[in-house]
Amino acid sequence: MTPILAIHGGAGTMRADTMTPALEAQFHAGLRSALLAGHVVLTKGGSAVDAVTQAVMALEDDPLFNAGRGAVYTSGGLQEMDAAIMDGRDRAAGAVAGILGPRNPILAACAVLASEHVMLQGAGALAFCREHGVEFAPAAFFHTDKRWDALQAELERRRLTAADTRDDAAKHGTVGAVACDAAGNVAAATSTGGMTGKAPGRIGDCPVFGAGTWADNATCAVSATGHGEYFIRHAAAHDIASRMRYLGETLEQAANVVVEELGSIGGSGGLIAVDGQGHVSLPFNSAGMYRGVIGVDGVARTGIYRETLVA
Repeated sequence: MTPILAIHGGAGTMRADTMTPALEAQFHAGLRSALLAGHVVLTKGGSAVDAVTQAVMALEDDPLFNAGRGAVYTSGGLQEMDAAIMDGRDRAAGAVAGILGPRNPILAACAVLASEHVMLQGAGALAFCREHGVEFAPAAFFHTDKRWDALQAELERRRLTAADTRDDAAKHGTVGAVACDAAGNVAAATSTGGMTGKAPGRIGDCPVFGAGTWADNATCAVSATGHGEYFIRHAAAHDIASRMRYLGETLEQAANVVVEELGSIGGSGGLIAVDGQGHVSLPFNSAGMYRGVIGVDGVARTGIYRETLVA
């Protein structure tokens, strides 16, 4: 098999007319760094699980993206993060929800993956992480003025009007990675701070297996980004796998149909997917999606809007 890795930094992109060349370059650089972090694992014969973990960690450490250090705030002024990882070899899965503390939420999900549990949330998840040696960081580590200002703007918008005129960048954002390793095993990892101004305790599709995260060697691995409630109600990630399994659709066909159907009912967003043959699909129905792919040639190719991926 030819190892391949795909990532996304969220379908909540800035409008093209407000994106400066300098900021666009920063986004491309962040995506490339994450691709290379995962690619190193694959080139050394590492597993798809380890590759997606490293790629997502790189995105969590970059405050440009809505996960880890760049996580958005709830309406109560707190950060509550979700993360999930799934191994396509045996459908082993681990997820955490509504947490603040672990420096890299995806490593908290990995700790759950290695346990008898599948999903832990809140205080119980944090206690579990401490018991299992997951590295923590103080709340100040995760704060960014950009995300705090975004919350204030959203609270003010709600005070003045009920109409939601925000663009995708203000509504949602997530990071994720999918990979197929040299043995043909697939894996998926997803991490997010959720939606700016979300209700405290709200959990999106990211840690819900079959909605925002899925991996099964028999079909595909998927990491989604967008309006989570739609992805949950329509079991988006699992729907792609089901269309491949029962209808015989290709990865590209199944992924495109699901994203198009979500868009038709108001489910803005996109996803990245890979199958056991190394085919990749990156459909989205929003204005853009931070995304990238890296294959055996080691060239990191990235994109933000509808343009072809560039090195």
